[in-house]
Amino acid sequence: MINRKSRDEIKRMIHAGHIVALVHEKMKEVVEPGISTKELDNIAMKVIKENRAVPTFLGYEGFPASICTSINEHVVHGIPSEKEILKEGDIIAIDVGATYGGMVGDSAWSYEVGKVTPEVHKLMETTKEALYAGVAQMKPGNVLDDISKAIEDVANKGGYGIVRQYGGHGVGHVMHEEPFLYNYSVGDRTLIKSNMAIAIEPMLNLGGDDVFVGEDGWLVSTADGKPSAHFEHTVIATDDGPIITTKL
Repeated sequence: MINRKSRDEIKRMIHAGHIVALVHEKMKEVVEPGISTKELDNIAMKVIKENRAVPTFLGYEGFPASICTSINEHVVHGIPSEKEILKEGDIIAIDVGATYGGMVGDSAWSYEVGKVTPEVHKLMETTKEALYAGVAQMKPGNVLDDISKAIEDVANKGGYGIVRQYGGHGVGHVMHEEPFLYNYSVGDRTLIKSNMAIAIEPMLNLGGDDVFVGEDGWLVSTADGKPSAHFEHTVIATDDGPIITTKL
């Protein structure tokens, strides 16, 4: 069942989203060559706790950290490590969840580490464009496929692979609620109604669509080893237009 949020639940989701945005603001400051992904996790945890929230990811189905850190060809669900050090030219997708007052904010952002190649920069900008194209369709009266097609159109225009095994999802009381949102058109006619909340999250690849899960059971990587970018916002449909709760 797709849950529509009450006014009070939306208020708490907006606050949770604000905390997630504060984490990303901090990540923008500290992502640089030489920092470990474990340090990034520690910093994120500190921001979340200072704002009286709980890191949603920590312990989720056994996940051992407060954020996901996925570098270059790693798409999603990377586990932070002291041994994983960012270097010049990397890109890193940082996925953050915070729970406040029982409601969740969820957002991923990809960051350039120093100077990246023009083709990688374009991949990131296009993935961000795909996110906002999807957000623009998050309004009552549209259907889920309107969001999916908007994302796919941007990806296809740039000639990028689309990660098909993973996608957006309902969000609110828990991180993953119904419905699942594809990042490409499948003809889903599920109606978007006011006060529905969805985490919209395109993942685009510089190469092909195919990905695989690593031996740890978490880390997802591109099959061809080419970079992937990931951008995500938690979005609530309202009669006055989409509300991005995790807006930076």
